[in-house]
Amino acid sequence: MLGLLEAVTLRPAEVGSDDVAAVRAEGVSDEGIEDALAVCACFNLIDRLADSFAFTPISNALGHDGLLRHEAEFLERGYV
Repeated sequence: MLGLLEAVTLRPAEVGSDDVAAVRAEGVSDEGIEDALAVCACFNLIDRLADSFAFTPISNALGHDGLLRHEAEFLERGYV
């Protein structure tokens, strides 16, 4: 599945039915393939928008210690 996601992300024009058949042959269900592709599409969209708008990663703004505090606050609120 990861190989298919990499191809969809980096070489979408080269992806075909053989690529999906190979994932199915490894035992991944059609629903699993669809779910993985949907998540991949969302992440690719977010990543491309972030690049387009020149967003700065939160880790750059908070620094190492600030990022650790930020993550701890998320976990305290139940974000997993």
